[in-house]
Amino acid sequence: MTTDAAFAELTTRLQRVHALGTVAELLGWDEQVNLPPGGAEQRGAQQAALAEAMQAAASDRRTGELLAGLEANAEALTADQRVVVAHGRKDYDRATKLPVEFVREKAAQGSRGYHAWVRAKAADDFAGYAPVLEKNLELAKREAGYLGWGGREYDYMLDKHDPGLTAAAVERLFDALKRDLVPLVREITGSPTAARARAAAAKLRGFPVEGQRVFLREVTERLGFDYARGRIDVSLHPFCSGTGSDVRMTTRFNADEPLDSLFSSIHETGHGLYEQGLPAAQLGTALGLHAGMAVHESQSRLWENQVARSRGFWRGFEPRFRALFPAQTAGLTGEELSLAVNAVQPTLIRVDADEVTYNLHILLRFELEKKLFAGELAVGDLPAAWRAASRDMVGLEPATDREGVLQDVHWSDGAFGYFPSYCLGNMLAAQLWYRARALRPGLEEEFARGDFSWLLGWLRAEVHAQGRRCDALELARRVTGEELSPRALVRYLRERYGAAEGA
Repeated sequence: MTTDAAFAELTTRLQRVHALGTVAELLGWDEQVNLPPGGAEQRGAQQAALAEAMQAAASDRRTGELLAGLEANAEALTADQRVVVAHGRKDYDRATKLPVEFVREKAAQGSRGYHAWVRAKAADDFAGYAPVLEKNLELAKREAGYLGWGGREYDYMLDKHDPGLTAAAVERLFDALKRDLVPLVREITGSPTAARARAAAAKLRGFPVEGQRVFLREVTERLGFDYARGRIDVSLHPFCSGTGSDVRMTTRFNADEPLDSLFSSIHETGHGLYEQGLPAAQLGTALGLHAGMAVHESQSRLWENQVARSRGFWRGFEPRFRALFPAQTAGLTGEELSLAVNAVQPTLIRVDADEVTYNLHILLRFELEKKLFAGELAVGDLPAAWRAASRDMVGLEPATDREGVLQDVHWSDGAFGYFPSYCLGNMLAAQLWYRARALRPGLEEEFARGDFSWLLGWLRAEVHAQGRRCDALELARRVTGEELSPRALVRYLRERYGAAEGA
C-alpha cells in the first residue's frame, strides 16, 4: 500500500470515530435542552452504548497498523500529514489503554451526574450530590492511571483539555496574574465611577424576553454566525457543542438582566464561530479540530469582552437596542448604557461575573481542584472550603451551596481541569486583541458601522484554519509574537476600566 493510500484510509477511520463523537455530543445537547425528566436513565444507557461503539472504532487494530506504517515512513509524509498521524497516535493509544468497561461506566456516570447536579442545585443539596462527585473524582484518577499518569492525575486532566499544560505551568501564570489583578480589582471597584456604573446597570429592568431573543439573534448574525449551520436554544447553563456544520448553542433569559443573555449568547457565538471556521474537509482529523479549550475560550471571550463591550460595538447597536426596548431605555442616557455594559461589581456567580473580577473565580476553582487531586481536600469538605476561598478571593461568601460549590455544571460529568482554560483563554484573547488592533488601527470604527468581517477573517486565517497544528502556547507565540502571559490581559483591563471607572 502506498503512503497516500494508507493516509487516506487512516483519515477515513479517524473521521468515523469523530462522527460517532458528534452523535454523543448531540445526545448531550438534547439532554440539557429537550430531554423529559423520565428519560434520564435511558439516556445514560444510550451514552454508555455509544461510548462503547466509539471505543471499539477508536481502538481498532487496523488503525494501529496504519499508524505504525506511516510512522515508519515519516519522511514521505507532508508536515500536515505528520500532524494528523501524531494526534492520531495519541488518540489511538488512549483508546487502547482504556478498558471498555471503564469507558461505559464513565459515559453512564456523566449522564447520571448531570441530572444529579440539576436536582442538587434546585434543592441546594450538596450532601445528596457528594457521592456523585466522589465517583467522578475516582473515575478521573483511574483514567489517568490507565494512561500512565499515575501520581500526576491533575496534570493529565489539564493536558486533556489543553495539550502540553501542567499544573506547575498554570500556577506560574496564575500567580503572576493574581499579583496584579487583586489590587487592580480593589482599585476599580472602589472608584466613584464604578458606583455610577452599578447604578446605571440597576436601571436595566423589565426587558421582554422575546425582544431579547430578537436582539441577540441580530447581533450574533452580524458578528458572522451562520444560522444555516447552527441554532441557539435555552438551557440551565449556557454552552456550545457540535461541529461547524451543526453548532448547538444555548443561553438563558431574565427580564431583569437583559445583558446576561446577550453576553452569554455572544460568548457561545465565539465558540460557534471557531467551529464554523475549522476546515470542513479535514473535520475529524487534527487539521479540522480545535487546538484546545484555552484557544476555544480565547475566541469566546474575545468576542464577548474585547468586542462586545467596546464603545464601537455599542455605537453601532445602541439605536437598535433602544428601538426594541423604547420604554425600558427611555430614562437611560448613552453614557449610562456604556457604563452599564462595563459595570464592575464582585458577584458570587462565575457566569455572571464582569471581566475584571471573572478571573478571580477561576483562580478559586484551580486551587480547589489541585487540592482535590492531591488528596488535601475531601469532597465532603468542599462547601466549607469553597466559602472560605470565595471570601478570600472574591470578597463574598455564599449563603447557600447553590450559589457556591453547586453553581457550575462542569464537575457533574468529570470535567476537572477545564476551568483554567477560561483564564488562559482570557490571556490569549487580550494578546490577540492587541495584535489585531496593531494590524487594523481603525477596528472599532468598523464595529460602529456593524462591520466585523476583518476581525473574523483574521481569526479564521490565524487561529481557526490552523486546526491542531499547534497548541495554545505555540499559537500565542506564532500569532502575537509573545509568550502566553497575563501582561496583555492586565494592560487591557487597566486601559478599559481604568479609564471607564476612574481608577
